[in-house]
Amino acid sequence: MEYRRFGNTIIARIDKGEEILEQVEKISLEEDIKLGTVQALGAISRFTAGVFHTEQKQYASNVFEGAFEIVSLAGTINTMNDKFYCHLHISAGNEKGEVFGGHLNRAIVSATCEMVITLIDGRVDRAFDEETGLNLFRF
Repeated sequence: MEYRRFGNTIIARIDKGEEILEQVEKISLEEDIKLGTVQALGAISRFTAGVFHTEQKQYASNVFEGAFEIVSLAGTINTMNDKFYCHLHISAGNEKGEVFGGHLNRAIVSATCEMVITLIDGRVDRAFDEETGLNLFRF
């Protein structure tokens, strides 16, 4: 992975074999990012994405393997208990044009991932919410 910072924008290239969330964390810690947005595209060979069941307050995840193009990868970087926290969603399409996605748990790059991180001047922490079972923004 390589990246460059241009003011409040970071442009990153995540390389074949690297895991996307690990690289986002690495950049965030190196650049001391407390609040930002993420968008990306690229190619992945394996990813895990899920959906949150609100009644059970649990995630259900699916693992996808094969050739996939990232149609959309978007989310936030912020903190929870003053430590790095990242919340990303992904949509990825296969050779038939079928798209699968959800909350991103893991994604392995098969060729490249081009990512833009936009830094926001501010800070928003997260806290666990008993009612929803989610880690929600705390202002």
